[in-house]
Amino acid sequence: MSIQEILLSNARAYASRQQVQLAELLGFGIHGSVYVAEDNTKGGKTAVKAHHSVEPYQRERNVYLRLREAGVTEVIGFQVPRLIRFDDKLQIIEMTIVSRPFVLDFAGAYLDAQPEFSEEIWGQWEADKREQFGARWSEVRAVLSTLEQLDIYMIDVSPSNVAFGT
Repeated sequence: MSIQEILLSNARAYASRQQVQLAELLGFGIHGSVYVAEDNTKGGKTAVKAHHSVEPYQRERNVYLRLREAGVTEVIGFQVPRLIRFDDKLQIIEMTIVSRPFVLDFAGAYLDAQPEFSEEIWGQWEADKREQFGARWSEVRAVLSTLEQLDIYMIDVSPSNVAFGT
């Protein structure tokens, strides 16, 4: 069974337990796959993210728990998904679906302390991010600084997880 098949199987098991229907694949990345879930009894749609590794799952779950505790639903105008529920056994996080501008995907984030990399690595990281975001890097840096005030250190930053409005 491929990783994608395992993730889909876990998402289906979760959906069955929560009495929601899985719909289309919303996206996927290095840490897992995200599916749209529809709740036919309550109406509305949510996102169900199935992770394939424990550590990124736990990091993302813990970031969402911290954001929920702090009542954070947006960061300087960027929407942040709200945690609905999670399943540690299946490594699933269910959250609200947000629209642009948004910040999401915290599987690569760290809590309480920034990872220790050399100055050279940090310099290259920043140079890469400046190139990716161009003139908007200062806005992205402001989002990251705001998250850091909550001791959330987002390292996996890209235009797909810090997205601007159209």
